[in-house]
Amino acid sequence: MKKEHMLLSALLLLGACSAAEDATPRDITLAPGNETTTAAFNGQINDLVANAAKSYVTLAVKDPTLDSSQEVGVPRETITAASGFAIDNEGHVLTAAHVAIASGWLVTARGPNGVKYQGRVLATMPKMDMAIVKLVRYGALRPVTPAASPCLDLGAPIYSLGKPRKKGDTARLGSVVSLSFGRPVSYQGYGYSDAMVLRMQTRAGESGGPVFNADGKLIGMIVSTLSDGTGRPLDLAHAVTMPMLADFVCSKIDCAPAWRALVNQSVNNCPKSKTARKKSG
Repeated sequence: MKKEHMLLSALLLLGACSAAEDATPRDITLAPGNETTTAAFNGQINDLVANAAKSYVTLAVKDPTLDSSQEVGVPRETITAASGFAIDNEGHVLTAAHVAIASGWLVTARGPNGVKYQGRVLATMPKMDMAIVKLVRYGALRPVTPAASPCLDLGAPIYSLGKPRKKGDTARLGSVVSLSFGRPVSYQGYGYSDAMVLRMQTRAGESGGPVFNADGKLIGMIVSTLSDGTGRPLDLAHAVTMPMLADFVCSKIDCAPAWRALVNQSVNNCPKSKTARKKSG
């Protein structure tokens, strides 16, 4: 059989245009998964999702130059909508750069219990598809806990949180295929130098969503899904790794020790059995 990456001929950005969400309590639905993946969480997946939801937000991003202030009561138009997660107690949220667009853009974040927060894009790094948003009045959010090491076993169970376009908030189960895609990816002015490959059925709208290990620790951020030449999803996703996220975060804000410890680490230093893609045939 051919290697999986030979089948990956297209990338679908997971950010999506959509209308702003209403302020209703958050109800995260567990997407269907096979029994093997579900069993790998030892019956704890519902508790893990409930805990992760305290850090998870959905984002509506608007261009500040499209201001309709001359018409009182007419809001700016939402340009992109996707997912993100809190990284500290200061209102900083991580998401994908192709969601945030540019520094200074306006953001409405919907957090736990449907609470909405206002903010702006603080910084973007298009070449690594990462962005930081700064929110105000963010008290209900609890920051994620980064995994201490970027190394993961191939086949390790993982889960993500995100909001597919025209769908409700969703938790997806999956597994690690590889810690390295092996080559850079670029699309519409954005991209990344490398990424983890995950067996996961992410869809448009889930960009910027957090990915966790079976202990509930953050291991990466969803940036794209993979498709074949016809645009059909292959149920494989890319996520930027913790060292990539830490390098970006700690270069832009005063980061916590757990984030600082991941700076300059690399999945390339993980055991080869963890880093390399499994062979087929």
